[in-house]
Amino acid sequence: MRQKIVAGNWKLNLLQKEARTLTKALVKHTIENAPNAEVVLCVPHLYLEKGNNWTYGSSIKISAQDCSQHSSGAFTGEVAARQISSVGATYVLIGHSERREYFKEDATLLTAKIKQALESGLTPILCCGESLEVRKKETHVEFVSGQLTQVFGNLDNTEIASLVIAYEPIWAIGTGETATPEQAQSMHQAIRNVVQVSTTEKIANEIRILYGGSVKPNTAPELFGQSDIDGGLVGGASLNVDDFCKIIDAA
Repeated sequence: MRQKIVAGNWKLNLLQKEARTLTKALVKHTIENAPNAEVVLCVPHLYLEKGNNWTYGSSIKISAQDCSQHSSGAFTGEVAARQISSVGATYVLIGHSERREYFKEDATLLTAKIKQALESGLTPILCCGESLEVRKKETHVEFVSGQLTQVFGNLDNTEIASLVIAYEPIWAIGTGETATPEQAQSMHQAIRNVVQVSTTEKIANEIRILYGGSVKPNTAPELFGQSDIDGGLVGGASLNVDDFCKIIDAA
């Protein structure tokens, strides 16, 4: 049975004192309530080591929000996957829609980042998702399938099996709109089919696929109850300790 993941993506938010206070509250909650889900905090790079220290003694995992496609060298401002791993993080987001849109990241770049992450012992959370325009044209399945197959084509089965996939409909990120449980389940099932075609039925059945896009305490239970949804990548609600704890408990 696939263990669910509830990952909070802080994005470009929280000063150090705020980050520590939030993390310590989450540590207290997870120790006292022993959630069924794996809890992951996707934090800005400067909080990676601190986050690992703040969560000591708990089951919470720390994730970076991105990594470089390079392992070292003259790349000012970049952070290598092996550096991220060296300070205790275990996950890294790859290809979030904001990275794809604002920084023009394509499949070739994302594949290189995934390989760096895997070589460094990190678990990549590969993001995918469609715009409202694509959804209205009803070509969302083809679009998201294309995002994945372009990356999968340069990975072997073992590498694909090592991924977590996060489906985030772009039209639902930060908008308050959420895909219905039926819409989300349909896309997650399609994504699992893409994995099966690209690899094997066993890998497809074991890979974890998260839903992201305005996940809230009132929407989480039904979303997480769908057969192909293995948890959530949570944005805004992960910055509110009460909301995030309720989402964790819903998994």
